[in-house]
Amino acid sequence: MKIIFMGTPDFAVNSLEAINDAGHEITLVVTQPDKPKGRSGALQMSDVKQCALKLGIPVFQPEKIKDPAAFDKLKEYECELIVVAAFGQIIPEEILKFPKYGCINVHASLLPRLRGASPIQTAILEGDAETGVTIQQMGVGLDTGDILSQSRIPIDKDDTGGSLFDKLADLGAELVVKTIEDIGEGRIRPCPQDEDKASYAKKIDKSMGRIDWNMDACEIERLIRALDPWPSAFSSLEGRMVKIWKAQTGPGTDAAPGRVTDVRKDGISVACGSGSLIIKEIQLEGKKRMPVHDFLLGYDLKPGALFS
Repeated sequence: MKIIFMGTPDFAVNSLEAINDAGHEITLVVTQPDKPKGRSGALQMSDVKQCALKLGIPVFQPEKIKDPAAFDKLKEYECELIVVAAFGQIIPEEILKFPKYGCINVHASLLPRLRGASPIQTAILEGDAETGVTIQQMGVGLDTGDILSQSRIPIDKDDTGGSLFDKLADLGAELVVKTIEDIGEGRIRPCPQDEDKASYAKKIDKSMGRIDWNMDACEIERLIRALDPWPSAFSSLEGRMVKIWKAQTGPGTDAAPGRVTDVRKDGISVACGSGSLIIKEIQLEGKKRMPVHDFLLGYDLKPGALFS
């Protein structure tokens, strides 16, 4: 099948490579423009662009996909289907209707649950037992199109945003290839989404990582895992910013939320609004992340200290 692929971050690379390896003809890759990165401001290609160039596929980088000139550019390439995976722009209706089979999207949740920008992190934040990937027929609404296929996986108790991202990227690549084959063979039976079960995952920003110690310890532990590796969960310890990378929940205490109640080489116990959090891996500002044992070798932390 002749396909135009639209995507930008590393999540989309797995699908791009899988579609190419399956023997489909990717006539064009559409991705976001190069962005300045770091202090030097040097332009950085998207992960998808880097992959496309390696595969020898033409690349198009419109500032705005809604621009009529962008649509004119797409029409220069043969296309029976457009596959979208984390492209990063809203695709206009004329493009959605352009190919013979329309546009399909690789979305990292079990739609209609967790439509929107951060389904992977939000599944962990909300304590979901499972998640998965949905291939949907794209429409004008945000992740509202008919479901074409789904695949499920459990969320492990130690999954982070990063580990779950990798699992779902692999799962999405496998599922989108199968779905493309089913579309070509006429085996797909689109299923409308149940709007009564719809929920949304808002965009993640750095401020979400600040720990509120009045929260339940279970919620804080999920926050830490969900925001690993970005933007990370953080707090202030005696006036210095710290990132917390790994923790587990512990029993409740009478201490005020944020107060250190116990310091051991294998964990720092901190009181929460309900229960306690036992910190296992921490990073003091200006230092690298490290196990608590190593942290305590250079930081004289005593019970009674305050995270805030």
